[in-house]
Amino acid sequence: MTRYCLFLYCIASLSWAGNWPEFRGPKGDGHAEAKGLPTSWSETKNIAWKTSLHGKAWSTPVAWEKDIWLTTATENGKEMSGMCIDRASGKILFDRVIFTNEKVEGLGGAAKVNAYGSPSPAIEAGRVYLNWGSYGTICMDTRTRKEIWQRRDLPCQHFRGPGSSLVIYRHLLILTMDGVDVQYITALDKMTGKTVWKTDRTADYHDLDPQGKPRAGGDFRKAYGTPLIFPVNGTDILFSNAAKAAYAYEPLTGKELWQINYPGFSGASRPVADTERVYMNSGYGKPDLYGVRHGGSGNCTKSHIVWKQTKGMPKRSSPLLIAGLLYVVSDEGIATCVEAATGKVVWQDRMRAKFSGSPIFAEGRIYCFAENGSSWILKPGRTFEIIAENKLDTGCMASPLAVDDLLIIRTKSHLYGIKEKS
Repeated sequence: MTRYCLFLYCIASLSWAGNWPEFRGPKGDGHAEAKGLPTSWSETKNIAWKTSLHGKAWSTPVAWEKDIWLTTATENGKEMSGMCIDRASGKILFDRVIFTNEKVEGLGGAAKVNAYGSPSPAIEAGRVYLNWGSYGTICMDTRTRKEIWQRRDLPCQHFRGPGSSLVIYRHLLILTMDGVDVQYITALDKMTGKTVWKTDRTADYHDLDPQGKPRAGGDFRKAYGTPLIFPVNGTDILFSNAAKAAYAYEPLTGKELWQINYPGFSGASRPVADTERVYMNSGYGKPDLYGVRHGGSGNCTKSHIVWKQTKGMPKRSSPLLIAGLLYVVSDEGIATCVEAATGKVVWQDRMRAKFSGSPIFAEGRIYCFAENGSSWILKPGRTFEIIAENKLDTGCMASPLAVDDLLIIRTKSHLYGIKEKS
């Protein structure tokens, strides 16, 4: 049974070759099947196309066949739009306001690192799913570009803007809603938009003041993470990092299987996993990286945390797992390589920039894009080695994607198609 499930998992990933269906790619782990990618570019070199984007939004685009889909929003959040761009030319094929809002929560101090269009879409053959957190989710036909269904009734006070991205699993569309008022994960029927299951978070936040109210208005309860679904001993498990705890669930039912507790909150990363462990970031306050052994039940904080790494870990960027080594880039630009089995730091060095987006792995190289427009290509391994450094005019809050021989980069102002020119 285990080999059969792993076989199906591999077949599914092969069927996605050339596509980028959700945040962090075909398997949600930042690995790309792309070939022939460039290692050198600038505003005048290896730019296949460059398309101006309106609004302020940090969502990572998705790609299916010839189309690239992304979301954006006005800076004040009053209008939220979906866009479709031709992969070959960068031409805008569709640009429409999907939702309008009379009332919008302010972003507060998070305005520098978040916006109203941060959740990444998800896409599959014939359908794209666009999401702006509690402001709304819509399913659209990718051919006719007409609405199939929408939901605007899933409550969550994000407080500093939405951030969790969508996940497609079989017949389900999974949404994560960790706000200051409510914290839950839910699955919708992707054909109809109807709720299939909803599971509340169960962590004790330890944040009540003497009057019994959450401190800081519930700020320590929110999070922006995106779940990962990974097969463990023949059974798919949904791993989700949230505020003050990380969880494992049954993806078809939402049943909680286990949780671990930690002091972090407001994390925005996505876990990665192998057959032995799942690796999860805790977020702000205490940005740690945890290696958690599979197979737990109930509260596994003491029994299943194999290791914890605290030095130079990211609050927002997701880890990469390559051949038994984990690679992370902190918000402050500290790049770290950690042994997946032990949590031991192999090397640590600094890149001269700040980072929000997550790195990707393609053609034996790690691609990292910074907030100031700089980018680094690293060689994975037990020594820190820079292959190349490049620069664009404006920087990245979103994560990159790679399909076929094309790097697709969303900066603060444009969408780029970067391709090696013969």
